[in-house]
Amino acid sequence: MVIAGDAARILIPELPRAREGAGRLRGLRLLVTHLTDDLLRQEDLLDMLFLRLDSVCILTVDAHGQPLLRQHAHLLPPNPEGKTSLIHPPLRWDMGQTDFTAEAIALEEELARASFPAPAAGGNGPDDGVSGGAAAVRAIRRIRQEEGRGSENRAILVSVSEKPRPEQEASLAELADLAATAGVSTAGILIQRVAAVNPRIIIGKGRLADLEVLALQGNAGLIIFDGELSPAQLRNLTDVTERRVLDRTQLILDIFAQRAVSAAGKFQVELAQLQYLLPRLSGKARALDRLAGGIGGRGPGETKLETDRRRLRERVARITADLKDLRRRRAQARSRRAKGNVPVASLVGYTNAGKSTLLNRLTGSSVLAENRLFATLDPTTRRLRFPRERELILTDTVGFIRGLPRELMEAFQATLEEMEEADLLLHVADASHPERDMHIAAVDEILVRLKLQNTPRLLIFNKIDALTEEALQALRERQPEALFLSALSGLGLAALSRTIADRIDWERGIALR
Repeated sequence: MVIAGDAARILIPELPRAREGAGRLRGLRLLVTHLTDDLLRQEDLLDMLFLRLDSVCILTVDAHGQPLLRQHAHLLPPNPEGKTSLIHPPLRWDMGQTDFTAEAIALEEELARASFPAPAAGGNGPDDGVSGGAAAVRAIRRIRQEEGRGSENRAILVSVSEKPRPEQEASLAELADLAATAGVSTAGILIQRVAAVNPRIIIGKGRLADLEVLALQGNAGLIIFDGELSPAQLRNLTDVTERRVLDRTQLILDIFAQRAVSAAGKFQVELAQLQYLLPRLSGKARALDRLAGGIGGRGPGETKLETDRRRLRERVARITADLKDLRRRRAQARSRRAKGNVPVASLVGYTNAGKSTLLNRLTGSSVLAENRLFATLDPTTRRLRFPRERELILTDTVGFIRGLPRELMEAFQATLEEMEEADLLLHVADASHPERDMHIAAVDEILVRLKLQNTPRLLIFNKIDALTEEALQALRERQPEALFLSALSGLGLAALSRTIADRIDWERGIALR
């Protein structure tokens, strides 16, 4: 391919990809003739990076157009020095021989090995007893197979925010947990603190180059941003990186889609996904909208975009009607419970705080309880019996998380309404989590959004068996009104039962403040 420019610049058109895989080089080399005596410049290296070229080579010419010097560079695999590229010294154009193909193959092998290390020596693998050359060939084949399968499940996590770096790091740690819950491994992280977020592409060009290096070196086909991206930002980032780009909301929605079991849960997740997708679909091509009719609105009919948008809206309407019916049936069930003067307590708290384990311990149930985010999506109701023929309805609800997507709040209204009827909220917090205070504040904020801030509440610190005696004593002094227990071992459950019983007016079936 020959591209003609002028003395100032060359416009490189959209290039084909000779090799498959988002985490791989493009399979093309770029040879640029500089009409001045300039050798490799920063923009040449950026072109090599963003276009994922095997290498870039500069050829200088004299005043008569005769070749003088050549200099080339290529990207580097991860290295202790943190260098992103290797720039070779300039040579006379007719001196020295470079096997560019062998150089590119060796580079890709090193990039793949860094992402997928070979099995430890001494095992009973298929290469035992095989010559070194044959073993290397098989290892490279295995690396290529794993690379092809794995790039879409490897992600670079990105935080671009005005917040201090420690807050960004803590938020990215939670994003990494979310990614792991979704089945995605973290290949690298990138943090940028800015005075104001770029509305067009969110991240600066220099950090965008760092992001591309991280993705190539980590064989990552996925980039996940901590926060919500606008439709334009999502589109621009996808175009620039040529990789799949997600934001935090999409990741949480994907986890909910994986975890939903009941028909109601699946409906609620689908509704949230459709509500998230609709504005991003409609924002892509408003100029194609021909649904208005009348003068200037007539045409050959609906475009595919319009058809997709109309079908999504019809699906949203159907799901909304089904969920409205679900809310009505659940309201009837709550009304029947209320007539029996049976008090209701709801377990609320940050995701993975141990609410389901506590429900199982208190009621002798076998509700799914896992050490992972969002193990519970559907509300689970059990009866908790007390002495003197008293009983209480105990409900386990979906876990909260910082910045819970608005779409999920709206879609899960049928589930969250279970908390509205609660006489007592049992706020369960993970005492051992480093971000414990932030989790408590996030739950309090969501309860305010749900207008439940005035419901009687009991703060419960779970997982105290993971704390040292000194840390537990300090927490007791800070939170003298709270309860402390371990749902896993049963420590402190008797005190919790007594406290719940004391907080209930059993004659009227309500909680005491």
